[in-house]
Amino acid sequence: MISKTTIDQVYETSRVEEVIGDFVQLKKSGSNFKGLSPFTDERTPSFMVSPVKQIWKDFSSGKGGNVVAFLMEHEHFTYPEAIKYLAKKYNIEIEETEQTDEQKEQANERESMYLVSEYAQKYFTKTLWESEPGKAIGLSYFKERGFTDETIRKFGLGYSLDEWEAFTKSAMEEGYQLEFLEKTGLTIVKEQTGGETKKFDRFKGRVMFPIHSMSGRVLGFGGRILTSDKKAAKYLNSPESEIYHKSKVLYGIYFAKQAIAKEDNCFLVEGYTDVIQMYQRGVENVVSSSGTALTPEQIRLINRLTKNITVLFDGDAAGLRASLRGIDLILEQGMNVKVCTFPDGEDPDSFAKNNTYEDLVLYLEENGKDFIQFKASILTKEAANDPIKRADTVRDIVNSISKIPDRIKKEIYIQECAKIMAISEAVLYNTLAQIDKKLATEVNKAYKQEQKAFEVVKNDPVVEKVDVQYELERKIIEMLLLYGNQKQEFEDLVLKENEEGELVLEPEIIEAKVYEKVYLDLQEDEIELTNEQFRAIYYKLIESLNENEDFAVNTFLSELDQDIISEVSSILMEEEQYTLHDWERKDIYPKEKQTGVAQLVGETILTLRCNLIKNRIQKLQEHTEGNNGDNSEVLEEIMNYLQLNKLLNAKLNRVLS
Repeated sequence: MISKTTIDQVYETSRVEEVIGDFVQLKKSGSNFKGLSPFTDERTPSFMVSPVKQIWKDFSSGKGGNVVAFLMEHEHFTYPEAIKYLAKKYNIEIEETEQTDEQKEQANERESMYLVSEYAQKYFTKTLWESEPGKAIGLSYFKERGFTDETIRKFGLGYSLDEWEAFTKSAMEEGYQLEFLEKTGLTIVKEQTGGETKKFDRFKGRVMFPIHSMSGRVLGFGGRILTSDKKAAKYLNSPESEIYHKSKVLYGIYFAKQAIAKEDNCFLVEGYTDVIQMYQRGVENVVSSSGTALTPEQIRLINRLTKNITVLFDGDAAGLRASLRGIDLILEQGMNVKVCTFPDGEDPDSFAKNNTYEDLVLYLEENGKDFIQFKASILTKEAANDPIKRADTVRDIVNSISKIPDRIKKEIYIQECAKIMAISEAVLYNTLAQIDKKLATEVNKAYKQEQKAFEVVKNDPVVEKVDVQYELERKIIEMLLLYGNQKQEFEDLVLKENEEGELVLEPEIIEAKVYEKVYLDLQEDEIELTNEQFRAIYYKLIESLNENEDFAVNTFLSELDQDIISEVSSILMEEEQYTLHDWERKDIYPKEKQTGVAQLVGETILTLRCNLIKNRIQKLQEHTEGNNGDNSEVLEEIMNYLQLNKLLNAKLNRVLS
């Protein structure tokens, strides 16, 4: 268990904008920050972070919460893990107790797989540094590659003994279940005749490269064999699992994320050692797709941190043309692409190892070509003097340009292509139009098929009514969260009889805190919030505001259940949604709520009263329908309610029909 003192210290110290900034590129937007949603595929920012309120809201997916909620949602942390992650980030001492075998068994499946992977990384590292084979084989290999002790330890590199069951036996002795060793792919289990099972280590006799998530959790491994066994694969990766999806992971992203955001550029290489060698040389904004074809999910990981990618190719890369397809995928995501190739016989690993930091940076700067120049140079070499191949090359380049969402960029690239390929812009625009038309036809066809599936719904439209009670209760929670401790002068209404015997509402000015005014008004009218979640939040809020003179939203959120936090953050960030549209740039200036808090509170309570009176009148009217008895008392009650409703609406400057 983590002590409450530690948890409170974590909440007080951690800054939501700093933590989320490690995963998403945030830009200042007034008093807030905005960025691309890490939960959906989008090109226009809909993700907001409020440093003042210490919360975030993703308007595209509807998710939101505090700093802990973000880590739980984005990194799939448990609550204790999120606290531990923040404690580590902010150097807060945290008291941890050793997990018993019983606790390990009780951990959920996903968590058990993370625990197994974490243990494996520590085991392989220990084997590398402390066992004789580890030092003689694994450590020697890494040293030959030019890696320093500091680098080897930083990337958590290790060694798996060349024995059938060394790791599996050790893990099981430590209480880790075979089920999860198999599910992570660390152990291979085979059924034998007679019902017996044989188990052996997947990465037997390999140097190990742990693959981390963006937050530093071990998801899987890459293992390189050091013998010349032709039957065995040179590199072996963990299989797909509940926690490891290779199409959604980039090797080195955990170590590179801050440098990528700072440099506003990401170098994309092919292998593990390319990443490590460049990082060691000082170029830290580098990641790898780990030998797999680049995927849209991997590109979106980078897109959260920067809009710029520089793809680094080996000088003699055999699959260069296949790699060009990855460039089209990057363009589709609206990103800027540069390409840099190394001299023949060199790759990022060898070039970084054999050159100084200054020479490496200078080479990357001078040799980074725009994608169109690079693609044209590669494809024109292949086309040579063949006019048919040359025409195909032009079409290929225009097809890449068609992937770019930005129209201005498209036009500039068309002009550039016309110069390089010595062809008229008109012909290129015509080709681009044909590609766009074909794409539009395909999209239109898909849209029509989708519409056909919803014809039944379209023919019977149902207009959803606004739930007035829900909206008013939500507004009460919002007012308490934003202004609960503020002192205001309220105009209270007292129902009196004037000299003519008519009921009138006479104003009285009282000074009170917002939460006191709301609580007393609801108590006086015996009003209880009907929405179960709002009711729970309301009572927690009143209690917290009453007990804490220096009420803080962030502290209050830390005491809520995680399922309620999302709703609270949605309420708090409601207004922030409109700042995403930069209204000020269009000379539209939305009114700040703080300018009329007392009026807002008064009108909300009055409107709630009016709504309840309206509902009461409706029920009384339903009672009289079909009732042939004496309804005089009920009708008198209805008339009294109608008169009161008229007075309240007059106060709200509303005209009743």
